[in-house]
Amino acid sequence: MDGTIQDLMREATQLTQAGRVGEATETIQRALSGISVGPLRPYSSRATGTATNRAWVTRSTPPRLADTRAFSAPAHAAGAQPAPGNERLQGLPAFRSRPAFRPMREESPEFDEERGEFTSGVHTHGATTRAYKLYIPPGDVGPQPALIVMLHGCTQDPDDFAAGTGMNERARERGFFVLYPAQSQDANPSRCWNWFKHNHQQRGRGEAGLIAALTEAIVNAYGIDPQRVFIAGLSAGGAMAAVVATAYPEIFAAVGVHSGLPPGVAADFPQALAAMRGETAAPGGRFADISQLGTMRGDIAPAHTTLPTIVFHGDHDRTVHPGNAERVVEAMLGGSITATRPGSVHSVGGSSVEHGMSAHGRHYTRTIYSGEDGQAVAERWVIHGAGHAWAGGRVEGSYTDAQGPDATSEMLRFFFSHSRSAGRSQ
Repeated sequence: MDGTIQDLMREATQLTQAGRVGEATETIQRALSGISVGPLRPYSSRATGTATNRAWVTRSTPPRLADTRAFSAPAHAAGAQPAPGNERLQGLPAFRSRPAFRPMREESPEFDEERGEFTSGVHTHGATTRAYKLYIPPGDVGPQPALIVMLHGCTQDPDDFAAGTGMNERARERGFFVLYPAQSQDANPSRCWNWFKHNHQQRGRGEAGLIAALTEAIVNAYGIDPQRVFIAGLSAGGAMAAVVATAYPEIFAAVGVHSGLPPGVAADFPQALAAMRGETAAPGGRFADISQLGTMRGDIAPAHTTLPTIVFHGDHDRTVHPGNAERVVEAMLGGSITATRPGSVHSVGGSSVEHGMSAHGRHYTRTIYSGEDGQAVAERWVIHGAGHAWAGGRVEGSYTDAQGPDATSEMLRFFFSHSRSAGRSQ
């Protein structure tokens, strides 16, 4: 980080300690919105595979915090009943028929049988409301297609993120759905997901609860295979993807974190800034080395769960410290790995390291972690010379590095080899 950003962070910390939270918030937003690593691609609102602007409104009632059964079985499963408050999702027609959501506009174009459809909608969960976009692939995708939830980074939106990652094109080729929840500027001036706020890190609450409830609504409405639901994100979106997946491990089969942070590493602004620098905060607010993360996960996860995880991070990232990549693996795999010393994470079954170079000249190091059964449960990709950007991304979107290995393709490979039906340690 340059001196200006460090000065703003220092000022924000001092304001928070002085109880001037409002001023601290404004200072931090100035710091985050001013971060720039490497040449940024021009913003584009054109998403790959867009076809329409159809919009839907959905609502759900948040489950009781202590009731983990609220998401344990999809409402469309044989003999299952819809979750309380989701009655308007009952009796849904077969796949690709209009979902039983209340349409906001009726004049939408018809489904494009060649390009698919990129619909818009709004979902409310408790007191939290967010917009979203959903990519629906064309053609016959089978009775239970897969779903990937994509969480954009700060200053981005679903269109920008779809364009930069090229995920809609892959979905069109392979026949899966892609859901893009959208952060609102009212909730965060820089449109960052609030991964660092405690009220957005728990089951049934805030943004984590809304993203999970929205995911379930899409699963039920479109007959998605509940064993093949995945979540990924970039930067603040990557950090929030880790939070959501950890809070709702019964929904997601695997998680992808690009240039993000571990769940539970921060509960307020000063701790978030420390974590971004490669530190974390111990209970009571005192900063400690990030290697202590495993003891500070708190009550985010309802159970000790091993969640297959793939991580990408540039080793020249000046926005989020590259050391967070290893800590994400440690946090997401729980008891399946051991940290023999700070900065060294090993899986119970062993790990292997390989070095390679992308087609465009970026070198990388890929570490594969295996579980007790020998199956790969995590991958960590360190992209050498890369900054804070989606590896292998497209110039149509922001925060992309076209030289890097193709993070989109590698995430899809990893995801589809880790459906929940393939087994998971819990």
